[in-house]
Amino acid sequence: MKLKLHKSLVVFDLETTGVNTAHDRIVEIFALRIDPDGTENEYYHRINPGIPIPPEASGIHGIYNKDVEDAPTFENIAHELNKFIGNSDFGGFNSNKFDLPLLVEEFHRVGIDIEIEKRKFVDAQRIYHRMEPRNLSAAYKFYCDKELTDAHTAKADTVATWEIIKAQIERYPEIEGNMDYLHKFSGQDQLVDLAGRIKLNAAGEPSFAFGKYRGQTVAEVFTKDPSYYDWMMRGDFSENTKKTITRLRLSNKNR
Repeated sequence: MKLKLHKSLVVFDLETTGVNTAHDRIVEIFALRIDPDGTENEYYHRINPGIPIPPEASGIHGIYNKDVEDAPTFENIAHELNKFIGNSDFGGFNSNKFDLPLLVEEFHRVGIDIEIEKRKFVDAQRIYHRMEPRNLSAAYKFYCDKELTDAHTAKADTVATWEIIKAQIERYPEIEGNMDYLHKFSGQDQLVDLAGRIKLNAAGEPSFAFGKYRGQTVAEVFTKDPSYYDWMMRGDFSENTKKTITRLRLSNKNR
């Protein structure tokens, strides 16, 4: 079975200053847009994050402060990147938990809403861990019988991820080659916000997935403890999570 696209799919990878999706910044992005007719287009940029790159991060991806001191900021490329993405769905490796939330945060900072609610997401790592638990290099070897050279560079990781997604669909007859199925199989359909702080319960109701109200619906918590909303809005949560709980709070009030 082959992947059938009804709209474009952007497979991408980020190299960053760290792993905090709310506060860390992008230092390199490579995106591969696959259009429904099979055409592939590339987008690449080194990015000046506006904050120092910690040595431990540089030790992983090999990008140091001096390498990006003359590079554009995310704000400089945001509109160009947004145009490249368009209304595409997204694909990546561990992208649902990390790359996508961080990318959305960067767009939020410059006032661009990429409307994630209208998109599907496929995470090759999620599929891989459910079918053959390992990491990206092992996945590339397993599915494509290739060694991953230049690992932890955005382009190499992105190209490998796209090859893995195609190979996974070819390998497993039970995996349907469409974004609706892959979105659900990647585990994204139960998340209400990108960080997974809010998830749908068995009844399909947005519920807290952390803290003292874990398992309780957002509606009942905000009804019995309105101050919890204010605490979250002041807290160390991503803008996407804050936007999500605000939307849910307003929706509950308007019922």
